[in-house]
Amino acid sequence: MTRSKRMTPVVKVAESREQAAARVLGEARQRLEQQQRKLEELTTYRDQYSLEFQQCSGQGMGVARLQDFRLFLARLNEAIEQQRRLVERCQQDCERRRLQWVATRTRTQALGKVVDRYQREEQRVAERREQRDSDERAQRVRQPEPDES
Repeated sequence: MTRSKRMTPVVKVAESREQAAARVLGEARQRLEQQQRKLEELTTYRDQYSLEFQQCSGQGMGVARLQDFRLFLARLNEAIEQQRRLVERCQQDCERRRLQWVATRTRTQALGKVVDRYQREEQRVAERREQRDSDERAQRVRQPEPDES
């Protein structure tokens, strides 16, 4: 069995690992996008709520309602900060997964180059063998038969 054929299972394993790393990276990116959307929703809701609070406070409102608005706004701000931290963790995870994918991809490409090199070497050896065989056949045809005297 040739070296290039012996490497086939190794390359297949490397390709499988690269595909798995790509899937994991894709999932991490989806989680990041989902968490970023949640952050945007919370921020938009807080901004709308804050605007409503400003409009209502100009019209005069009771102390209890004013405290409720402020308390709710503080909770929204806290939720936004928690969501920001979650987005940061997702970004870090995404970057970690990207680096893992790059490493597996680099290994797969390197193995592919090794197999290509082996195949080129095997091709050269086969061509030399074929040339040698052809030369031998040609030489046999040119050689005069020994006289049987």
